Amino acid sequence: MDIKGQSAIVTGGASGLGAACARTLAAAGARVAVFDINEKAAAAIASELKGIAVPCDVADEKSASTAIERAAAEHGPARILVNCAGIGPAKRIVGRDGPMPLADYERVIRVNLIGTFNMLRLVASAMQGLPPLGDGERGIIVNTASVAAFEGQIGQAAYSSSKGGVVALTIPAAREFAQFGIRVVAIAPGIFGTPMLKSLPQEVQESLAASVPFPRRLGEPREFAALVMHCVHNTYLNGEVIRLDGALRMAPR
Repeated sequence: MDIKGQSAIVTGGASGLGAACARTLAAAGARVAVFDINEKAAAAIASELKGIAVPCDVADEKSASTAIERAAAEHGPARILVNCAGIGPAKRIVGRDGPMPLADYERVIRVNLIGTFNMLRLVASAMQGLPPLGDGERGIIVNTASVAAFEGQIGQAAYSSSKGGVVALTIPAAREFAQFGIRVVAIAPGIFGTPMLKSLPQEVQESLAASVPFPRRLGEPREFAALVMHCVHNTYLNGEVIRLDGALRMAPR
């Protein structure tokens, strides 16, 4: 797909991987809507990109529907959706204080998996009615999984469950939407230098970076965004989950 002039939505676009994707898409000529629950941060990114900031709770049906309608009114229906919104709190299934509160598990599943599905279903519904491009394509949806979907560490039960769901969602969604010329892919990043990780002590960051076989460093958000761009450009890429991790395989802890 030629990105120039296309309408794009990036969830979690106010920081980290989402902000990098929003910047890269805008630099390629896309009209970008930055969706985020943090309205102030989203507005700052959108102003930088000359895009629009749209407050959105991706796991809430009404909030997501309203946000998509607003973005469509400004930019036209989206042909590109990049789902980066997510949370990753760590907690053992059974810790010193007893079993993990069920509400904590539900919250992670709700944001990371249900939120991804919610945005996918709503945006795909609008995409189906768009006129096809020259190669028959109507749009692409890029979801964010994680290497934790495959090698979840102790304390990552909720996060790994949510990202495993995103992985499992990829092929049935791609198969269902194939008849409409809508592609669905997922990227499973390893350890990236996002604001959340950068807030950790320097020695912890260095230890994490040293666990990556090559290159022995944290991934950079721009590298994630570059892979998103390739997914958009390469029309034959569909139904796939791509690891982006420097050959990292996570240890138990």
